[in-house]
Amino acid sequence: MLISKECDYAVRIVRELADGGKKTAEDIGRKENIPHQFAYKILKKLEKSGLVQAFRGKAGGYALTKDLDEFSLYDVFSAVEERVLLTACLQKDFVCPMNGGESHCRVHREFIRLQELLFAGLKEKKVSEVLGLTRGADFRTFG
Repeated sequence: MLISKECDYAVRIVRELADGGKKTAEDIGRKENIPHQFAYKILKKLEKSGLVQAFRGKAGGYALTKDLDEFSLYDVFSAVEERVLLTACLQKDFVCPMNGGESHCRVHREFIRLQELLFAGLKEKKVSEVLGLTRGADFRTFG
């Protein structure tokens, strides 16, 4: 299993915004080694999910809307990926010749169990812990 490049970049974008400042997609991309257009695309998804706020105009940019203790790795990943899956067989519409009717093969059942562990782990890990930071600032008052 690989975490997608988009998920990796999303975590790096959050890392760059972790100081509470407002930054442009270009600045973030340059500092985190993310292509500018890709950074912009991910920032739009993070904005849509409510993790990031966009500021328009000459002094515009992006800033976090929540304290780093208020959201998890799962929140970041799910903002940019519809679903983070261990394997293709866990996709809703995947047709597997080993699964018939209501029964699933033992491997599939184990992948389901592992997927649940992955989600639980991602949900329990706050971004502040991953980044080794403890923040007290309330980013929602940034202006």
